[in-house]
Amino acid sequence: MNDFTTWPPLFVVDVEGNGANPPDLVEVAALPIRAGRPDTTTAGHWLIRPPRPVTPFAARVHGLTNEKLAAIPSWDAAAPAVRDLLGEAWICAHHAHVDYRVLSRHLPDWRPAGVIDTLRLARATYPDAPRHTLDALIAHTGIDLTHAPAQRHSATFDAYATAHLLITMAAHHDGWAALRDAAVPPGLPGERQPTEEAPGLW
Repeated sequence: MNDFTTWPPLFVVDVEGNGANPPDLVEVAALPIRAGRPDTTTAGHWLIRPPRPVTPFAARVHGLTNEKLAAIPSWDAAAPAVRDLLGEAWICAHHAHVDYRVLSRHLPDWRPAGVIDTLRLARATYPDAPRHTLDALIAHTGIDLTHAPAQRHSATFDAYATAHLLITMAAHHDGWAALRDAAVPPGLPGERQPTEEAPGLW
């Protein structure tokens, strides 16, 4: 059983891009976990008009076309609110290095306390699951997404689904420290550093 009162401030995030390389943001969602539950009342959600057009492939995935975003403000308008909401809290995402990398490029002065990856955590929690994609894990765990906002591949839906997946998997880990050790990818913020009591290989 995981004691959620020991968890640091944490936002489950999801971003959608315009299909360019590197991607420009078109949508950002940030959903806080409070008292072991997603808090939709204080979540953040932004649509963004990218500087480069949305590719047809990206538009088919998330449904955000150039026409839908034509009157939406650019990233410069959204950036201060995104930065203020995230602060120095932990973030969580599925395949988290992607979201972290994109957000870091758009917020160069931002650094979260740590990064939880539900893909990495799922591989530790459900090693025998057939697959560890978000869709496969939703089916594997049977989490209830009846009240999820929007639709799959929207940032709000994916953040909501990832938040419930995180909470479900947390029950299989003995406290925040154990969950963090299983879920933080090497080289990303929050990785446990070797100590004198538990030295690294060298």
